[in-house]
Amino acid sequence: MSDQTSVAATSVNTGVTSPSSTPDGVPRESDEVWVGFDLGGTKMYAVVFDRDLKPLGKARKKTKGFEGMDQGLKKIQTTIREALEEAKVQPSQIRGIGIGCPGPLNFEKGVMLEAPNLGWKNVPIRKSLEMAFECPVVIMNDVDAGVYGEWCFGAAKGARCTVGIFPGTGVGGGCVYHGQILQGANHSCMEVGHIPLISDSLPDGCGNSGTLEAVTSRLSIAAGAAQAVYRGQAPWLQKKTGADLTAIRSGVLREAVENGDEAIKQLVIRASQHLGLGIVTIVHLLSPEIVVIGGGLADAFPKLLVKNAEEFAKNRVMPSFNGTFKVVLAKLGDDCGVVGSAAWAKRVIQSRQGINPLF
Repeated sequence: MSDQTSVAATSVNTGVTSPSSTPDGVPRESDEVWVGFDLGGTKMYAVVFDRDLKPLGKARKKTKGFEGMDQGLKKIQTTIREALEEAKVQPSQIRGIGIGCPGPLNFEKGVMLEAPNLGWKNVPIRKSLEMAFECPVVIMNDVDAGVYGEWCFGAAKGARCTVGIFPGTGVGGGCVYHGQILQGANHSCMEVGHIPLISDSLPDGCGNSGTLEAVTSRLSIAAGAAQAVYRGQAPWLQKKTGADLTAIRSGVLREAVENGDEAIKQLVIRASQHLGLGIVTIVHLLSPEIVVIGGGLADAFPKLLVKNAEEFAKNRVMPSFNGTFKVVLAKLGDDCGVVGSAAWAKRVIQSRQGINPLF
């Protein structure tokens, strides 16, 4: 199956620009809808799409993983229901739900095996949603969803091989190869955040030290920034947030750099070099033509993080790989995960019906 065929099977637009409805603003009762859901370490986000993957309604909530798995599953259902209400459609109109989840998944059982940055394990997410909405549910890794969204509609549209790296609370990765999401035999893969890079560091979300996530995530940069504040090396950030780790978000880090906190700038530059090392490993392994960097941290530092990482990677790859890849900023922002999960769910579910087979 060609790349063009699989794109046409989902949509021809970016999928997240303007609502689609009848002239009076209310979707027809007979219209089918697809739901995309992005479960993140900080927030959860649901969007209801029409059959062409144009958005009808959306809803967001803070994840608050510390409240526990059961409360989290209830909140996911509530968020979807609120998106349905905004879209003015009924649950019976849902033809499928795609949900991007952090961490490795068991596809056969529909279980999220672990989400280190949420503290949840063995989450029966597919069963929970299928019982609540009585429709097929397709689970996928959250970064797989984001990369698939970018491949369908964004910065990597139609690429033969693209890899995405999304630094956030952790660092996730995904790969679309010849229109297929690269997945393992038993569960999701491409856990690039846990690639070991250096001999030692503070631990990542799984307790492993020296990994890409341990030295490149927004959380690790924020921890270094809090330390800089404590040492008196970041005067602007000291006035803005103090050493409160929860308040040091991507936007605040950008403002600190813009307002002259050199120590914060150096933290981001160091993270970009480590990100570049991760890209080198990926290029040597998969030879993607496009590496997409997404998430709030990348949006905050398109040059300091993304372009620096590209230059660092180009200087470290084998000579034969020079000029074969580009490192680009994701285009769809927060919407890449929801449109990607909805598009993949539509493709998987229709494939089961003999429409646009996956293989």
